[in-house]
Amino acid sequence: MPILTIRNVPDEVHRALRLRAAEHGRSTEAEVREILERAVKSGQRVRMGDALAEVGRRAGLTNEDFAELDQLRDKVPAKPMKFK
Repeated sequence: MPILTIRNVPDEVHRALRLRAAEHGRSTEAEVREILERAVKSGQRVRMGDALAEVGRRAGLTNEDFAELDQLRDKVPAKPMKFK
């Protein structure tokens, strides 16, 4: 499992984390892990597919538009880049 080090945490923030951890009956480290997990897994996180679908709706694109674009696009797979 990866290790994350956070430097220069202000004293008042560290104190608040310790108090919050004690209230929840866990270590400060466990409390920080919980806070980070909730932050990145929140329901407010924007999912790329949802964002792209919303752009399409705002532009007025329909399923028929996408079907037409799919017929017009090049079906040959792209060749991977070569680095020398």
